[in-house]
Amino acid sequence: MTLETTFKQSYLEYTLAPFKGYNDDELFWFFIRDQTDEKTQLEELSLFHNSIETILSHKIHELKESEKMRRSLSKELNSLKEHLKEQPDDGKMVGSSRALTELRDMVFQVAKSDTTILITGESGTGKELVANLIRESSGRNKKPFLKINCNAINDSLLESDLFGHEKGAFTGADRKRQGKFEVVDEGTIFLDEIGDISPRMQAALLRVLQDGEIIRVGGNSATKIDVRVIAATNKDLAAMVKDGNFRLDLFYRLNIINISIPPLRERKDDIVDLVTYFIRKYRLAFKKEINFLPQSILEQLIEHEWPGNVRELENVIQRAVLMSKDNVITDNELLFDIQPGSEDQKPSKNYLQRLNGSPLKAVLLEVEKDFITHTLSKNHGNVAKTVKQLEIGKTAFYDKLKRYSISPKDHK
Repeated sequence: MTLETTFKQSYLEYTLAPFKGYNDDELFWFFIRDQTDEKTQLEELSLFHNSIETILSHKIHELKESEKMRRSLSKELNSLKEHLKEQPDDGKMVGSSRALTELRDMVFQVAKSDTTILITGESGTGKELVANLIRESSGRNKKPFLKINCNAINDSLLESDLFGHEKGAFTGADRKRQGKFEVVDEGTIFLDEIGDISPRMQAALLRVLQDGEIIRVGGNSATKIDVRVIAATNKDLAAMVKDGNFRLDLFYRLNIINISIPPLRERKDDIVDLVTYFIRKYRLAFKKEINFLPQSILEQLIEHEWPGNVRELENVIQRAVLMSKDNVITDNELLFDIQPGSEDQKPSKNYLQRLNGSPLKAVLLEVEKDFITHTLSKNHGNVAKTVKQLEIGKTAFYDKLKRYSISPKDHK
């Protein structure tokens, strides 16, 4: 009889073998063998075997998913095929819409003059890009060019930074220092977020635009300067003037030429060009061979409202290229930015927490209802598009709408 036991973390096997002694005594042989190494090796082999099975299972699943995607993509049109042949220069305004063409023409028309220019538009529309193009197309393109974000610097430091200071003007001012306007003399200065400057800064900037001179902090004498000013803001300066938060005389000085950049939702004809441009940019940066963009993905990009404008579009494409697999961008990689204060920031329903002993069937019905509602809302109540995305027949879809009391009209 052979038995096994453990003793102090060792695996032992022992055998009792009866035999007769010289005097016909009933005796037993007692054999003990240490099986620890063998047991450990068997356990490791078992774990290895299970790991191999798990890996193979995952790989088989991935292959099935890839095959499913391949079959799906074979029915899609490739929106990149033709557009990748065209390659706009870096730093240029990308797009061919009428609004952008008019904007581009206006930039080139006013760039040659030395007139102060105010660029307005929502955040992310490309105001800095327009400022760059104005400077590059001007007669000052070989002269200094400085960019100042007015809301990124403390007000007192901003005044010193722009206009300089005299020795002893404030604590730490141990020597006279030139400001940006003197350093950029004969060049161009870009003042971004001009709507955020204080009344004191507004008065100082008015002197620059009106008289072409600055007074250093702590100084009394004026210094003549020759600087072309380009300002930008995403605020309504006219409304700020009405509310008493911005000087009327400074507004008129800044607003001699106003270049208003339309939001991306008003020039959706540019989205295809912009998407292609950003895919080319980030597939090079991330060393990804993205060569397929399904038409259905492009349609989603075109239909999105883009509250964050071109900057948001670039973020979405950058993220999609980085996360992409198999040289294609799919729904899995298309993640839109969450805007501050938007409803999308509300926590999504956690169905696991809501189970609370409910039958599985009831939970699945609730998930189905919410998913249909979400897809309808995303498609603005378009039934045909929703049916196509959900891959469901129209008859079955209308049955579900009736079952859940969902009306497409409520989601337009």
